[in-house]
Amino acid sequence: MDEIDRKIINQLQRGFPICPRPYEEAAKPLGITEAELIQRIESLLENKTLTRFGPMYQIEKAGGAFTLAAMSIPEDEFDKVAEQVNQFPEIAHNYERDHKLNMWFVLGTENPNEITSTIQRIEETTGYKVYNMPKLEEFYVGLYFPV
Repeated sequence: MDEIDRKIINQLQRGFPICPRPYEEAAKPLGITEAELIQRIESLLENKTLTRFGPMYQIEKAGGAFTLAAMSIPEDEFDKVAEQVNQFPEIAHNYERDHKLNMWFVLGTENPNEITSTIQRIEETTGYKVYNMPKLEEFYVGLYFPV
């Protein structure tokens, strides 16, 4: 990663302009063009330096729902079940933890009722129980990882 890519990642973690030409506005303080910024973001996604580039929404305000879910998966089944779970378009991300509940993922749906039905479909597909842990209260942390 070169210095410009590093600056892009650091800058875009703090916000992205909302305007008719957001990439052009975001590129200006970086001293690059809109086209170069877009190309560099695409490259960072392609080489897996970034796994995602996009907005974060409070989906509840649009009528949708998010929940955190976990599963306890035997080690020899983990990769297979992760692949099954990740095929659901409602899965935002999925990760492994060193815990009895070793698979954790965020589930996002268009409405709150779909959380239950999606969990049921995941359980039917994988054969394992999904533990639903819905958000009770929201806190803004302002997460930032300087690179």
